[in-house]
Parts: sequence; C-alpha cells; structure tokens
Amino acid sequence: MSPPPASDRGRAGLTALFGATFLELCGLFMYGPLLLFTLKERGLSTSTIGLFSAAQWLGMALATPFTALWVRRLGARGALLLSAAVPFVAFTLMNLTEQIAVWTVLYLCAGMAGSLRWIVAESMVAELAPAARRGRIVGLFETMVGLTFVVGPALLAALTSAGIDAHVIRWLATALMGVALLLSWRVPALHSHLEDQGTRLGIPGIVDAVRAAPVVMVAGLVGGFFEAGLASVLPLYGLAIGLSAALAALLVSASGLGSTLMMVPIGELVDRWGRVRVWRTCALLNLLATLLLPWVGELGALAWVVAVLWGGAGGGLYTVAMIDIGHRHQGVALVSATSVLVMSYTLGGMMAPALGGAALQWSPQWGFPALLAAWAAVGTWALWRRGPTG
Repeated sequence: MSPPPASDRGRAGLTALFGATFLELCGLFMYGPLLLFTLKERGLSTSTIGLFSAAQWLGMALATPFTALWVRRLGARGALLLSAAVPFVAFTLMNLTEQIAVWTVLYLCAGMAGSLRWIVAESMVAELAPAARRGRIVGLFETMVGLTFVVGPALLAALTSAGIDAHVIRWLATALMGVALLLSWRVPALHSHLEDQGTRLGIPGIVDAVRAAPVVMVAGLVGGFFEAGLASVLPLYGLAIGLSAALAALLVSASGLGSTLMMVPIGELVDRWGRVRVWRTCALLNLLATLLLPWVGELGALAWVVAVLWGGAGGGLYTVAMIDIGHRHQGVALVSATSVLVMSYTLGGMMAPALGGAALQWSPQWGFPALLAAWAAVGTWALWRRGPTG
C-alpha cells in the first residue's frame, strides 16, 4: 500500500497536533490551579505556594536552550512524544503521593517538558503548514492555545461546583494528558532535522539564531511584555484609575479577548499582505494604544480599548514572528529560532510586572504611561528598521 500524499499527511498531522496540544493544556490548566488550592488548604503560606508555582517556570527556563538538542537526537516527533509523556507520568505520580517535596520535583520536570512541548509544537505547526496558508494555520494554533486558558479553568470550576472531589478532578486532568499522549502518536515523523547537521546545538545554537535574526528577539520581548506580562499589572492599573476591583480584573479578560480574536485575522493578513506590512502594523497599533494611556483617567472606557489592542497587537507580533521563522527555517534551525522567540517572549512577560509595578507605584498617571510608551516606541523603531525578510 502506497503512503498517503504529503498534503494528506500534513493535514492529519496538524489535526493530531492541534488536538493533542489542546487536551494537554486543558489538563494542565485544570491541574495547576487545583494544586495551588490544595496547598493553600494545607496551610502553606502564599509565598511558599508562589515558590512552588515558580518551579514549573524554572523548569521551562532550564530546558528551553536545549530543545534543539533533543530534536536532533529524537527527531521532532520523538521530542513531541517525550514532551507529552513526561507530564503525564509526572502528574500520575503526583496523584499517588502526598509528599510536597516530591510534588515540587515532579512539577519542575513537568515544566521542563512544557518548554519542550511549546517549542516543538510551534515549530511543527509552522513546518507542516503549507507555505501559502502558514499564516492562517499558525494564527489558528495561537487562538486554540489561547482558548485553553479559558476552557481548562472553566472545566475545573464546573467540576468543583458539581461537588466532584479534588482528587478525582486531578485524575480527570491527568486523563486528558494521557489522551493527548495517544494523539501525539498520530503526528507524522519529520526528517528535516537530519538535513541541517551544521546547525549548532544548545547555547551556541541560540546565539547563532539571535545573530541571524535579532528582530525575532525584539518581537518576543515586545509581544511578551504587552500580551502576557501586563496581564498581571492591568488589575492594579484599573484600581489606580478608579475602577472597581471587579472591573479592574476584567481588564485581563479584555486583553485575552484581543489576543484570542485577532490571531486568525492577523494570520490571514500575513498570507495576503506579506509579513513585513502586518509586522509593522502590529507594532504601530501597539504604540498607538500605549499613547492613549494619559487620557484613560478622563475616559475610562478607553482602558478596555487599550487592553484589547495590547492583547491583539502583542500577540500578533509573536504570531508574525513565528510565521516568519517557519518561512526561513526547517528542522533544528527552526527549533533554535523558535527557542529564541519563546525565551524573549518569556523575558518580556517577566519584565512587565516588575517594571510596570514600580512605575505604577511611582506615578500611575504619567510614570506608567511613560514606561510603556518608551518600551513600545523602541520596539516599534527596531521592528520598522529591520522587519521580517518578506
């Protein structure tokens, strides 16, 4: 029997990859908050719980530079399977023990696998997608990932409201990860990693990727700062401009709404207009939104517009950068470039609450807008000066 056409294999692989990633992230976003609630019920302090939660991010930070090494050794499909198997095993073991020290180690391992999943899944979507429709497919993938931030916690809330025992919910979340592992077996093997043996691995490979396209790191820093990082600052900003606690918290939802709704249109525009025009449009929209901040105190409704634009434009910069990487690279080089984007996005997400919180304390009316305007302006200048290659 002859193998299916490449287009059919790519379509089937994308379907399996979308499904596996959706289920794994939904399981993770059910399990993670429930785990924190469990620790709180045991009487642990908030600071201790925060340190426990940071173990996952520490694992991601430690693993990201070495993702290309795993892809070179195992292939993209093998690395994807590893990234699905490790959290399934880790959370299964966590269900079988009550030792918090063991939980911490397993959570760290799950975080390392999470980094591998993030980078390999993004890379495989970009590589499997046909060039003419890469923007649409990457945009759909980013939208699907955004939905898991809503669906996972919503499932947790529904099951909790129904009176389901927390331990049972943890097993249900783990079961979703098990199904994700099974779906990952349906993703086809890619052999492009065998064709670029000259690509350096580990930290040297990351350095090479930054030197080849520093603008990707700029896009990650700006996108992560405005899409992910400011989400933790927006409630504080809402309180500073006189919103109630409930309305201030909803600013985060407005940002997430912009990120979710705008990724597919941005991907479509990349396919039609090209990467340069969409890249620059996203950067300019992000800057214009930031320049509206001084008037938010007088026109409170502007806060919602600004939050939506930050989520959409910031996420759009990440999406266009991922599309650009997919056009320029394959195999290990694609993974290394994606690692740079993920690292810079994470760094931007970390810097926003640290710098934004300090600026809010100093001057909500002018200090906070000045910081954000400076960050957006420098990013826009760099992205206009040296945009994507086509």
